[in-house]
Amino acid sequence: MDDKTKINIYTDGACSGNPGPGAYAAILLYKDKEKIISGFKEQTTNQEMEILAVLNAFKAIKNKDIAINLYSDSKYALDGMTGWMHGWARKEWKKEIKHKNIWQEIYGLYNSLKINCVWVKGHSDNLYNEECDKIARNLIKENR
Repeated sequence: MDDKTKINIYTDGACSGNPGPGAYAAILLYKDKEKIISGFKEQTTNQEMEILAVLNAFKAIKNKDIAINLYSDSKYALDGMTGWMHGWARKEWKKEIKHKNIWQEIYGLYNSLKINCVWVKGHSDNLYNEECDKIARNLIKENR
């Protein structure tokens, strides 16, 4: 499968203090197009920003049949998607789960998409991961 038949998504979240003001960014790459999604929240955690980046990237996908490579430096987001949330769903989300409403939305979208999760080491010169980090950090600075 080449890059013309899949979407590559890069995500990152940032927080100044934990909790504190935070932001997220996602870059979606498809063919020769690039789309940037970002957001800010006055009081949040780094974990919430990491999964909001993923959620909002998934929400932006129009073609549910295309393969997706999701690149993230967040073990929390990736472990949640590839493992934890499936167990939570099997148990009908009865367990106390941080950011449950976000995880439930991710779960619904994840199961309707063809996703390959890829962990990238943060701050390791991955161009798009670094760009997401820069966008998120700049949003925090702009909103202070």
